[in-house]
Amino acid sequence: MSLQSLALIENWPVPTAAAAVVRADGTLLGARGPVGRRFPLASVTKPLAAYAVLVAYEEGAIELDEPAGPPGATVRHLLAHTSGLAFDEHRVTAPPGERRLYSNAGFEQLGDHVAKAAEIPFAEYLRQAVLEPLGMASTTLEGSAAKDGVSTVDELARFAAEVQAPRLLDPRTVADVMTVQYPGTKGVLPGYGHQNPNDWGLGFEIRDSKSPHWTGSSSSPRTFGHFGQSGTFLWIDPDAGVACVALTDRAFGPWAVEAWPVFTDAVLAEVRG
Repeated sequence: MSLQSLALIENWPVPTAAAAVVRADGTLLGARGPVGRRFPLASVTKPLAAYAVLVAYEEGAIELDEPAGPPGATVRHLLAHTSGLAFDEHRVTAPPGERRLYSNAGFEQLGDHVAKAAEIPFAEYLRQAVLEPLGMASTTLEGSAAKDGVSTVDELARFAAEVQAPRLLDPRTVADVMTVQYPGTKGVLPGYGHQNPNDWGLGFEIRDSKSPHWTGSSSSPRTFGHFGQSGTFLWIDPDAGVACVALTDRAFGPWAVEAWPVFTDAVLAEVRG
């Protein structure tokens, strides 16, 4: 089976795009474009970083509810964007747990916290804990744990298969990843404005009933994932039993707001066919 819907990426107003759809068992249902080309991930870095943080938790290097980040905040707060840290500055703008303040600074503090506990740089921890075991040799973290990952569609498809059928983590931990943390918390979804509630799991955004949204109108409420300002996304729809990765070299903007949901709905319609 090779999904015809993936051809829609050829109509996107971008210089280069690549995409793939993968099942939990690693079966690639289809791929399009240069799937081996390395693209900057922007915030699609965060799910990879979160996975490494959760490996550190399972290894006993850290606890989810231990202090981390600003006073009163924990590792869990940082993963769920409820630490109160500002978007791109290491300053506190709200008490922990009160608002969903999407924060790059929070993920940078997470990376520092794990690096200190593990006594190796976070990029190296990510490589040893996640990238190497999954055979993701072309994926690197070149700076911020929030946004400086670089990867390929074929390697992110491997990661998406792992999240659907975890081997590196206990399935119960991954169930927490896709469970709303601090339910009822409102906040801004970057690029899409205020959402009430603005639901997130641990390092992954949860679709629920958000509108507007970057996934499709037919995406299940349980869909979770992340998009990046470099024109990238990764979603996992547990009800459909598939994940989709798309990477481009054009910054997120109105083109993506328009194109991505149509694409996702076409992919899901063909998968469910």
